Amino acid sequence: MQINSPQAMFELGEKIGQQLKPSDVLVLTGELGAGKTVFTQGIASAFNILGVTSPTFVISRIHKGNPNFIHIDAYRLLDSDPTTFSDLDFESYLSSSVFVIEWGKDFVSTLTDQYLEVIINYGENESDRQVEFLPNGDRWSGFKL
Repeated sequence: MQINSPQAMFELGEKIGQQLKPSDVLVLTGELGAGKTVFTQGIASAFNILGVTSPTFVISRIHKGNPNFIHIDAYRLLDSDPTTFSDLDFESYLSSSVFVIEWGKDFVSTLTDQYLEVIINYGENESDRQVEFLPNGDRWSGFKL
C-alpha cells in the first residue's frame, strides 16, 4: 500500500486503531523517520489519546484507558539479549492493553505469538511510503483494512 503524506499515514493508523482490542500487539518496522510514530499517533487517536511522542529514551509510555495503550520503542534494546525485553514485565499488561512496539521484531516473541507486523519503507518520492502488513497468528489471519 502506498501512503503519500504524514496525514495519510496518521489516517491509516487511525483506521487500524478502530479495529484493535485488548491483547492486540502491533510491531512496527522501518527506517528512522519513515513514519512509525505518526502511524502510532493515528492508532492512539482511535482511543482518544493525544500527544503521543516517541518513547525512544524512556523505552515505553503507558497511556491509561480502556484499554490501556502501550507504546514501546525498542530501538535502544536492539543490542540487548531478548530476555531484557521480558524483564520489563509488559506481559502483565497484555490482557488489558493494546501494544505498539517500534523496532520490536526481535522482542515480540517474548510477549506473544499473535501480532501484526507493519513494515514502513520509503517510497520513490520523498513523501511516499510503502506500507506492508504481515499477520502472525490466528488473531491476524485474514487481516483486512
